[in-house]
Amino acid sequence: MKTVTWITLAMIVGIVLAITSAWSQDDMTIVDNAAFDNPQRTPSVFVHDAHNEAAGIDDCAECHHVYEDGKRLEDESSEDQSCSDCHELTGAGEGPPLIKAFHTNCKGCHQAQKKGPIMCGECHIK
Repeated sequence: MKTVTWITLAMIVGIVLAITSAWSQDDMTIVDNAAFDNPQRTPSVFVHDAHNEAAGIDDCAECHHVYEDGKRLEDESSEDQSCSDCHELTGAGEGPPLIKAFHTNCKGCHQAQKKGPIMCGECHIK
């Protein structure tokens, strides 16, 4: 009976850990493209922690920026929000449209650093 109890407990703990880690940005493996009604490409492959470690990014606001009146707020970060919370599909808001925001932030950084993928198929892997 003790064996069954321990196995059941281990399974419950494993399930809880799996569910918790599935929603963690630390374990993120693709960029969420759910905001796009009919995406033309697959979501971008992006392993959050491995990318930031390789790129030497310690400040979340480096990617998760906040702007006010057209100026970037240095001590503010938006990692608790989705990109589509601020960037609309059409760009009707103050900032660039969502797809341009993704490409400017990600691809723009890769071009500036002269490393990282810049071609469509390097990020949008089928």
